[in-house]
Amino acid sequence: MINANKSSVFRSLHSPARPLALANVWDVAGARIVEAAGASAIATTSAGVAWSLGAPDGDSVPRDQVLDVVARIAVAVGVPVTVDIEGGYGQTPDDVARTVTLLLEAGAVGINIEDGPRPPAALAERLGAARRAARTAGADLFVNARVDTYLLGSGNPATRLAETLERARTYVDAGADGIFVPGLADTAAIRELAAALTVPLNVMAGPGMPLVAELGALGVARVSLGSGVAQSAYAAVRRAALDLHGAGRYDSVREGIDYPDLNGLFTRG
Repeated sequence: MINANKSSVFRSLHSPARPLALANVWDVAGARIVEAAGASAIATTSAGVAWSLGAPDGDSVPRDQVLDVVARIAVAVGVPVTVDIEGGYGQTPDDVARTVTLLLEAGAVGINIEDGPRPPAALAERLGAARRAARTAGADLFVNARVDTYLLGSGNPATRLAETLERARTYVDAGADGIFVPGLADTAAIRELAAALTVPLNVMAGPGMPLVAELGALGVARVSLGSGVAQSAYAAVRRAALDLHGAGRYDSVREGIDYPDLNGLFTRG
């Protein structure tokens, strides 16, 4: 189900003047809640999806299960949907191409794909395969390449920014439309990287990070919460369980969304 209008809209949302803010979700309920809060797009979190399906994060969830989640989310919301596909759910670039084809059919207009421990050349091959698959499908897929140099703390800290930029340029040459650098928090480094890139820069935000508008002033075009929302949601489950099975209290559920409001998200016309 390729939607050219949603693809165009999603691409246009990447601007430092008003960064695309993404509260990453893992199911239809979360997607509806985020959309109702005024989101201009929906993004998934691979960690949240994996945990909800009973698996650890890190390329361990069967592709068909992820596709089912994506299809359910895409049909439930009216805004564009972009999907975190980890390393591409496959061992080869051809597997990644198949993943992209199926995601486009499920209604996605964007993907995140990461290098992780892979050498940059391996992700470049996967990016090329993803771009070819989208081109074959006639889709304007937004491909966001994740550089994990800061997230994994790899290499020499003194040269980490230079290595990140080198990888980013390799990925752009291979077909990436955007660069995602989770773990990058230093404002000077963010500004320098954003200025050096020819494509939108995406960072992952959390407590202590500058506000969305402030990140935009540094040149950031996209701000994600990553697995943070899922971690917060499951923290609420743990607090409620500890209260209930410990002191026998129920106060932890006091701040829940009202039943009619939550139920109403699924009964709209």
